[in-house]
Formats: sequence, C-alpha cells, structure tokens
Amino acid sequence: MKLHLSNENKMLGGVCGGIAECIGTDPSFVRIGAVVLLLLLHGFTVLAYLLMWMLFPRE
Repeated sequence: MKLHLSNENKMLGGVCGGIAECIGTDPSFVRIGAVVLLLLLHGFTVLAYLLMWMLFPRE
C-alpha cells in the first residue's frame, strides 16, 4: 500500500492516519511517535509533517 493522507483517521491533515493505514497499525501509536519526535527534534518534525501533508496524495 502506498503512503497517502487518510480521510477517515485524520485529526489535522491525515498524515499520521495515512502512515498508520499503510503500515497496518493503530493511528494513536503513530501520533504518539510524532509527538515524541516533535519534543526531540522540534522544527524538523514540523517541517517533515508539512512536507508530507503537501506531497502525499489523498486516499
């Protein structure tokens, strides 16, 4: 399955939901991982999220 933005499991842009659907896991785990990365890497995580939001296709 290709990476995409989720229409069903979205809170902000659907990035974490789409990643979770792609790897077959619960979106909460991906969101927790994103928050941990945000705490550790600050600006890089925000930039990566925005880039994925712009580049990933809709489901």
